[in-house]
Amino acid sequence: MSLQQIIFGVLSVISLVSALGVVLSKNPVTSVLCLIVTFFTIAGHYIMLNAQFLAVVHIIVYAGAIMVLFLFVIMLMNLNAEIEPQKRNWLKYAGAISGGAFLVVLLAALREASMPALLPGSNEIGLISNLGKTLFNQYVVPFEVSSILFLSAMVGAVVIGKKEN
Repeated sequence: MSLQQIIFGVLSVISLVSALGVVLSKNPVTSVLCLIVTFFTIAGHYIMLNAQFLAVVHIIVYAGAIMVLFLFVIMLMNLNAEIEPQKRNWLKYAGAISGGAFLVVLLAALREASMPALLPGSNEIGLISNLGKTLFNQYVVPFEVSSILFLSAMVGAVVIGKKEN
């Protein structure tokens, strides 16, 4: 067994355990902290795939910004079990059925998926230069549309957050 396989196995086990901690934890703060651990292990998988840029962006955006935002929102909310309405049983069953249906669709999609073969000796798989070339050659229009969408979202946030005098 090589060192890469051992690291992959350890990262996978930690990722699965922390993902289960997200779902099964009754405390929302613990759930968010488990999600941060999951994001770091996924970034470790990105590094093993030679996608260093994606790993760094993943840590900065998800584990850094979004999870801190979630943690602050959860801490600012008043999560008291006595005043929170209890969920009905049919809602739990509906969630289980929809989750099972999603799992069946996901497994069917993964069964039909195929991985393209990598060229032996190719070191430039996850580098930012290849990402930039692909992004600006093949996906220019969606990239520009998303930038316009982000710009309009920022303008909307400023308009909504502006105080009226």
